[in-house]
Amino acid sequence: MGTVNLLQVTDEAQSLAWDGDGLVDVVGGRRWGPDGVERQVSDDHGYSFDRSVRSPSGRFTVVYDERGTEALLLKGDRPVRELGRSEDHAEDFDYPVALGVLREGREVLVHCPDQYDLLEIEDAETGERLTGGDRTRNDVLHSRLAVSPGGTHLLSAGWVWHPYGIAEVFDLERALRDPAVLDGRGVPSFYPANSSEVISACWLDGDRVAVATGEEFVDEEESAETEGLGKRQLGVWSLSEKRWVHRNRVDFHIGTLIPRGDTLVSLYGHPRLIDVTTGVSLAEWPAVEVPSREGSYGITHIPTPVAALHPDGNRLAVAQTASIAIIDLPGKAS
Repeated sequence: MGTVNLLQVTDEAQSLAWDGDGLVDVVGGRRWGPDGVERQVSDDHGYSFDRSVRSPSGRFTVVYDERGTEALLLKGDRPVRELGRSEDHAEDFDYPVALGVLREGREVLVHCPDQYDLLEIEDAETGERLTGGDRTRNDVLHSRLAVSPGGTHLLSAGWVWHPYGIAEVFDLERALRDPAVLDGRGVPSFYPANSSEVISACWLDGDRVAVATGEEFVDEEESAETEGLGKRQLGVWSLSEKRWVHRNRVDFHIGTLIPRGDTLVSLYGHPRLIDVTTGVSLAEWPAVEVPSREGSYGITHIPTPVAALHPDGNRLAVAQTASIAIIDLPGKAS
């Protein structure tokens, strides 16, 4: 099933990222080397930051307040510039921010600095806004943003005011030519009319996006006719084929998703490993506790789990109250 080793910590980690065979908590300014010893490497960055997101290159990190309005872009350990978002409903949903690399190699920051329903793309290094011009608000509360591997598309797993979780995928190359593309529904999009409520989504690779749904459904009959996702399903959508390549019913809560080739790490109550082609749980670790949280909005007292998959796909680090659990995942990441 995979062994679990524990690294002792002085305080629970609020962010985790792998640095070689060591781990870094940028929010807390701490590092654990391969020897497992905790070392303080920097001071805190002020405000009430409690989460972070790192660029694929590792050069940039955004530390932010998950249910607040403040964030800070770092280059290494050095602050680059302060970021923010609208106060409208900020306490109700997770801070929307992503770092990614476009196809031509430019590192970008994607966030909603002005309005909760206006996505903006900026050059991470310079702060130049790449999405100027006339825009139209569409009343979608964007959250859990992710740039695809290869830098061609953007995923938003946010919500609309039913409240109801949704997911949208935007063509970044089109959006940089015409930013109004980001104000539409995306291609594809998973809304109340064609999907049960989306509770989480992630990129599997540059073509496939995994989408998990919960119990809420606006119109099951209509969704069946459009071959959408039903209740408690895990689907895999192919951008190139423009269809579901896998759709399976699951009998457990999925929670936060971390991609691992043709498997997914699911974080809800405890970690489990899921086969994306069948929806079957391949392994689980009940002794490793994580918050029981689904979706990007709503409940404020249950935070998003803190975890990081090693780049080799074989080790998962999960923050615990008094430790970091390192899980050796079974099988090979494809």
